[in-house]
Amino acid sequence: MKVLVPLANGFEDIEAFAVIDVLRRAGIEVDTVGIPSSMVTSKCGVRVIADKSLREVKAEEYDGIILPGGNPGYKNLEKSREIIDIIKKMDEAKKLIAAICASPSILAKIGLLDDKKATIYPGMEKFIPHPRDERVVVDKNVITSQGPGTAIEFSLKIVEYFCGKEKALALKKALVV
Repeated sequence: MKVLVPLANGFEDIEAFAVIDVLRRAGIEVDTVGIPSSMVTSKCGVRVIADKSLREVKAEEYDGIILPGGNPGYKNLEKSREIIDIIKKMDEAKKLIAAICASPSILAKIGLLDDKKATIYPGMEKFIPHPRDERVVVDKNVITSQGPGTAIEFSLKIVEYFCGKEKALALKKALVV
């Protein structure tokens, strides 16, 4: 398994770092890509050098994409035509599309949530068509979650999606969740 985590300036630290950490612990390969360049700065001012540049990324090489939230991170992701194209290609191939915090609004804007249940950061429900008041929602190949406090649960659902419930439960126990 191999997933892509795009990091745009202003990304939410917990949502990105928790996902990357948990997935790597599960044995899932994670590539980060910086938007607009390989050096990006989180919402809390942490500077990160991404694993890859956007021009090195090919959607067909990945099993899924995970969008961290954070403001203005999600807005900067949404402005990237390349990221939007990758999301659409992955959805067409029925690969995993996961988004947390405000990022489900990106999926809604491009029509990916028209026929799916999803959740989003509390107070932003009007930005998605079928909001659910749940911490993490799985609907076919789409996993959405509410925010920083749900990042571990979100990550474990992604592990379950790729590796099965047993692996997710073992990791949950090891992480003392």
